Amino acid sequence: MEPQSPLLRELDAAVRHGIPDALGVFWRHAATAGTPLVEPDPDGDPARRLVTFLWRDDPARPATDVLALLHTVTDKDRHAGNLAPHLMRKVGGTDVWALSHRLRADHRASYQFFVARGPREDTLRTDRRSWLRILDAAEPDPLSTRPQLPSRDGRNPSSVLELPDAPAQEWAAPRPGTARGERTDAVVGGRRVHVHLPAGHRADGGPYPVVVLLDGEMWGPVLDFGTALDNLYADERLAPAVTLMVDTMGRARRMEDLSCSEEFVDWLADVLLPWAATAYGASDDPARTVVAGQSAGGLTAAFAAFRRPERFGNALSQSGSFWWPDGTEFDSGSEWLTRQFAVTEKQPVRIRLEVGLQEWMLLPQNRHLRNVLEARGYDVAYGEFNGGHDYACWRGGLAAGLAALLAPK
Repeated sequence: MEPQSPLLRELDAAVRHGIPDALGVFWRHAATAGTPLVEPDPDGDPARRLVTFLWRDDPARPATDVLALLHTVTDKDRHAGNLAPHLMRKVGGTDVWALSHRLRADHRASYQFFVARGPREDTLRTDRRSWLRILDAAEPDPLSTRPQLPSRDGRNPSSVLELPDAPAQEWAAPRPGTARGERTDAVVGGRRVHVHLPAGHRADGGPYPVVVLLDGEMWGPVLDFGTALDNLYADERLAPAVTLMVDTMGRARRMEDLSCSEEFVDWLADVLLPWAATAYGASDDPARTVVAGQSAGGLTAAFAAFRRPERFGNALSQSGSFWWPDGTEFDSGSEWLTRQFAVTEKQPVRIRLEVGLQEWMLLPQNRHLRNVLEARGYDVAYGEFNGGHDYACWRGGLAAGLAALLAPK
């Protein structure tokens, strides 16, 4: 049974007793406090909070249903039927749609709402076409007081839930007075690359450490990770580096390149890095070179260090898709890269892994790789965050991971 917010109970009682302006008082409180509502855990657990998502109905176009889409927690494959955990309920006699979850106090996630105006059966369909239709129309929380997380492909931005014990992301937002680095775009061997250079960079001032960041079309133009880099440099937490955010050139090309592709990794090592050395004074020292990625990019970052350790001495893998190539946990073909690390000679590389506690299959697979790497004597750092497969989480881990791997000398 869904836990009940004390504030919603108070609203329900006030409406039933006809207290004047009860609904107005409730919405003014929500606007002032910001949403979702965060209240003490109903069972008194100090490590948890009761989180209530709210949507205000439009009287001109009333909703038939509203879905609260909390990243990974409301995975489409888990939500068929009328008891779907993303289906909000209407508070009787009001314009309030609400849904509560008990969450650990360190949870972070992006979220959106989908307002349905049609049969519930259609709203709760989980086939790919229906789910994509929902994601295309989903909206951010209009009462959230936190900065939104931008989206790509023309979709609306997301709101971000950050409970009080979630890891700090102090480098994410622009800071007044912080020196801004140079952003530039290039085409290298037919691929788009978004380059971020630290403030005061000179091509003849190197060699500079180098960061190769996969899914660059997200980290560059959409998420502006350059802001985090500028803040890290200003705080002297990261050695000034040449950062190469590599586009993956569309979904089909991404799946081809980011699946332990020898051709792609060799292009990174033999074309991209030499180009950056010539153009921007990037180092050729593998110990000062990091390749980083998320999901399939996390798999590829680890593979790059495995295949080309003489070029990539550091790999930062976030939520790596180590199920590749077949996605089954127990089939002999799954976790191919983990098995390669287990049976081949140890390479002189550092590997940093992190994965979300809400990531279902990926969590045990990342733990398995950690265990294999530790058993083989690798320099490995491992962390788990309380969240899902989510840029809202990855942006903090990426900043912290780069600072750990490329600390100023």
